[in-house]
Amino acid sequence: MKKYKDIVGDGGSNIIDQVVEQMARLKVRMAKVKTKVAVMSGKGGVGKSAITANLAAAFAMRGSVVGILDADLNGPTIAMMIGVRGKRLRISEEGVHPALGPLGIKVMSMDLFLPRDETPVIWDAPAQQDSFVWRATLEVSVLREFLSDVAWGELDLLLIDLPPGADRVSNMAGLLPAIDGSILVTIPSEVSQLVVKKSIAVAKETLKAPPLGLVENMAAYLCPRCGAEGELFHPGDSEGTATSLGIPFLGRVPFDPRISISSDQGVPFQMRHGDSPVGRAILQIADATATSLGMKPSDLGRIET
Repeated sequence: MKKYKDIVGDGGSNIIDQVVEQMARLKVRMAKVKTKVAVMSGKGGVGKSAITANLAAAFAMRGSVVGILDADLNGPTIAMMIGVRGKRLRISEEGVHPALGPLGIKVMSMDLFLPRDETPVIWDAPAQQDSFVWRATLEVSVLREFLSDVAWGELDLLLIDLPPGADRVSNMAGLLPAIDGSILVTIPSEVSQLVVKKSIAVAKETLKAPPLGLVENMAAYLCPRCGAEGELFHPGDSEGTATSLGIPFLGRVPFDPRISISSDQGVPFQMRHGDSPVGRAILQIADATATSLGMKPSDLGRIET
């Protein structure tokens, strides 16, 4: 049996040249994307994917060409929220074409490669104690393929829905030639804000562009019958957190039970209820994000509600 030290070079696999070629393709693909934004959170359960899906809808309703890369390989939800789950992907000489959702939103997600029986992604390693090492390596490999082998075409905006955890930011920063910024999502909970502070620190250190701002999701509960607004949690000081960390506070999004219904039905809430308090909050965040990115009004078009 040969050991690693007995293998000369790459053992004939030509793996180095393959990765170099793939990164060259990635650079060409991403050159056609005007703006790349990572959406991240310090912990799960804060509604980050719902914010991503509805921000995509808000920009698409302005006339922007938008794509979403669901970078959560183990818990992908974007395909379902955008209504493309189960769609067959088209393959051509250009590569794999992303699924096309409402408003022309392009989606690439691991969910599109999995059977509908809820089969999870299982990372198999030669030894169980090494599984965490293989998992990280394979995650990066899959995301690199999603970026380099997918025919994204010309995009005004690519939103990258990252899984919870600050380490994923470092992985994505190493893959993309440049990320234009990150949006961080939290809830009015001191625990959530404690964790998101760490993610902000990592984003500032890792990404070339500073965080675009902080979004407080589920800021209040909206009664589906009367529209009255009440506190959902003990309020945290998300705006104060943003100020103390030197990043913009993009806004608060109340919780409307219809968000869950829309997500389950595969239609972005923004398309159905753009004139609601949640819809107006999402549009405000889209405006603030566009301003931070320096996107011109001519790039955005007119909001259609």
